[in-house]
Amino acid sequence: MEKLTIQEEEAMLSIWQLGGGFVKEILDNLKGEKPPYTTLASTIRNLERKGYVKAVKYANAKRYDPIISEKEYKGKFMHGFIGDYFKNSYKEMVSFFVKEEKLSAAELKEIMDMIKKNKS
Repeated sequence: MEKLTIQEEEAMLSIWQLGGGFVKEILDNLKGEKPPYTTLASTIRNLERKGYVKAVKYANAKRYDPIISEKEYKGKFMHGFIGDYFKNSYKEMVSFFVKEEKLSAAELKEIMDMIKKNKS
């Protein structure tokens, strides 16, 4: 699965939120500063080429529906992220966030409680 650019990720977030849509609907749903219509249309065509969305033709327009779910994308992205930056070690990742003071003892205890609940 090809990695998405920031613009592609923003477009996909909008598509996931809408459950698919036409370029204008996707554009209207974007948060923050909106790109020009033609730029977004080009970004969405790239998403189609990469296999993230499929185009369904309606008269003269195309509606773009997600092929991959947000959950599936996050899972694959995180797996690659952990592999690339933490040698496939979730322990290394958690250790990094603790050392950087991005994860508190209370949050770490919450995580441990979640792990214990899933094991029982």
